[in-house]
Amino acid sequence: MDAKAPITQDVLTIPRKAPEGPQNLIGLSRDQMRDALIAAGTSEKQAKMRVGQIWQWIYHWGLRDFEQMTNLSKEYRAMLAETFVIELPEVVTRQISDDGTRKYLVRIAGGHEVEVVYIPETDRGTLCISSQVGCTLTCSFCHTGTQKLVRNLTAAEIVGQVMVARDDLEEWPVPGAPRVEARLLSNIVLMGMGEPLYNFDNVRDAMKIAMDPEGISLSRRRITLSTSGVVPEIARTAAEIGCQLAISFHATTDEVRDRLVPINKRWPLADLLDALRAYPKVSNSERITFEYVMLDGVNDSDADARRLIKLIDGIPAKINLIPFNEWPGAPYKRSSNNRIRAFADIIYNAGYASPVRKPRGEDIMAACGQLKSATERARKSKAQIAQETGL
Repeated sequence: MDAKAPITQDVLTIPRKAPEGPQNLIGLSRDQMRDALIAAGTSEKQAKMRVGQIWQWIYHWGLRDFEQMTNLSKEYRAMLAETFVIELPEVVTRQISDDGTRKYLVRIAGGHEVEVVYIPETDRGTLCISSQVGCTLTCSFCHTGTQKLVRNLTAAEIVGQVMVARDDLEEWPVPGAPRVEARLLSNIVLMGMGEPLYNFDNVRDAMKIAMDPEGISLSRRRITLSTSGVVPEIARTAAEIGCQLAISFHATTDEVRDRLVPINKRWPLADLLDALRAYPKVSNSERITFEYVMLDGVNDSDADARRLIKLIDGIPAKINLIPFNEWPGAPYKRSSNNRIRAFADIIYNAGYASPVRKPRGEDIMAACGQLKSATERARKSKAQIAQETGL
């Protein structure tokens, strides 16, 4: 495929038409909310103030009931309740792993379902959110990649995942209560179902809501977007979102990466690395994270480690080594602990941080690469996947 060919999207974000009935305020930008309030009869003079008030009630206090927005008149609250809704994805199931990891299966418009994972750690709480139903990339080691892409998520469905988790963690502030500085949900990673850069506009709009200082108020440094290498959108990520960047790298030759991460056929390693070297946000304080899943006998040799060092030379980076999380029908096995340690030592001795990610939530299929919505969980056999990937 021509590397310079424009990105095309065959799958639209649904709902495709303006919904009948009350409009959902979740997911609207401040400008969009202002326009919606004016269309509902709010004067242009008052609209900006009303947006600020409603925004704080929804995104700072976590309220869903217009009647509780007490700094608005009763008449105005009644108009809001008639015209708008505050609607989040529906939690279908909630599972808690032995290690404290929580996995939510949430239902969105059209009856589709996606998975969201919360990972508690001693110094942070990370929420792994999805950007698409299914995935178009078919990475052969990833369970999500065996589920066909159904559609993009809307901005409301993306930021709604954050709000659902805050509900479950009971983390919304309580009016009049002492302010709590430590956060249970302190970090967001766009590493769930889907390729975020194939749904750029909705991901950007949702993350701007999450970063807004008068609402959820997460720092851009607390948000990490993981891409498999949609090269034309990488610089745009820095300019329009400004978050941290992670790359699903996983191989040190085009031959192997073509099979593990098929998007490499469109944007091979040289193109990807050129884009990363030019990434506007990259610095020693904002390093790019290279994610590297450890597959036994596929990409885990000492030679691979040395090639990786040469490939990323000159890029402020850290390498996250991810022990492969097995799933039913997977065509690979996890590298041994000794092999992973030997690989990590080579990376570390070259001057790069090389943490080995501890598998979390494996008992509830919540670990990296295991997410797949229950309604779409028709599994291919190991032989089918091996035949498709040539491994």
